Amino acid sequence: MKSIVYVGMDVHSSNYTLSCYMVENDKCFATVQMEPDYKEILRYLNKVQKNIGGPCEFHCGYEAGCLGYTLYHQLVEHGVDCTILAPSTMPTYKKNEIKTDKRDAMKIARCLAFNTYRAVYIPTKEDSSVKEYIRMRDAHKLALKKVKQQILAFCLRYDFRFTSGKSYWTQKHLAWLRSLEMDVLMREILDEYLQTYQNMADKIERFDKRIEELAGGTVYAEKVKKLSSLIGIRTHTALALVVETGDFARFAKANQYAAFLGLVPGERSSGDKQTRTGITKAGNTHLRRLLTEAAQCYGRGRIGFKSKALKARQYGNTPETIAYADKANERLRRKFYHMVLKNNKKHNVATAAVARELACFVWGLMTGRTA
Repeated sequence: MKSIVYVGMDVHSSNYTLSCYMVENDKCFATVQMEPDYKEILRYLNKVQKNIGGPCEFHCGYEAGCLGYTLYHQLVEHGVDCTILAPSTMPTYKKNEIKTDKRDAMKIARCLAFNTYRAVYIPTKEDSSVKEYIRMRDAHKLALKKVKQQILAFCLRYDFRFTSGKSYWTQKHLAWLRSLEMDVLMREILDEYLQTYQNMADKIERFDKRIEELAGGTVYAEKVKKLSSLIGIRTHTALALVVETGDFARFAKANQYAAFLGLVPGERSSGDKQTRTGITKAGNTHLRRLLTEAAQCYGRGRIGFKSKALKARQYGNTPETIAYADKANERLRRKFYHMVLKNNKKHNVATAAVARELACFVWGLMTGRTA
């Protein structure tokens, strides 16, 4: 019979730490540190097999982190069974427990042996590329926000106040910024800020057009069209949901998908006492943020009202899809107003609750569970 060896790998950019575990022996062995190269792992596995002296079946795994899926693909291409473990589903260290790379590798090996983890979904190469493009665009959006804050702070420090309008970053506001009279060097500083702002705004506009092109491809067009039927979800959010989730059917129920996004409440119960906490935030941070932003749109507008923009996005979908989206939109808007106006819930609490249900409706649309 083949011996089953579970190999836990604690991986970093500077080094890998590996440890083997066998259920029959109930102990970790051959714990080593090596250079960050998959070829070193292959050599390590060959040495372990020779030392055992018989045929072995290796099951390797490492925690999801900054190294992404590269190591996984390298090992799989060379015939090595590999799993990426979701850190939020693994046993955690106690408060005063020692934590080292060696202990991490041993813990991962035991998690693989006793199945005390949940595996990370491995996206296709196309999904991964589109995901990285969307995240790159969002990183530039955050940088643009920072530049805007710097410009407003600069004006406030020198008591330049915009009183000709109610909104910032309109054409009127930008014209006011360019017309301010100040010292030569101060003018140069503000012009540099404005040039940076304009360059980044142009970049983001170009990125958004490219995202529209990617979403219109044969692989994503139908799915993006369906998701765009929901209030608050446009092309950018819809495409991010599709490529980062991958296969929606891997979640048996809608609440499992909401849990994957960290949008379900936590619990700290003991005995007869049940205590609910805030949302767990244990999951895909990027999608959770996008759905939370989408949920804020349900706090505006009349219940049952459909804007021209929403009707345009829904056009071309099947009657079943439109009916399901309308049902979701009405329910979520009603829920938001009920929580805020009748139950006096805080705005953020209502937004999180709506985001959780919105995730469930997204799952329903993508899996065909619209009944």
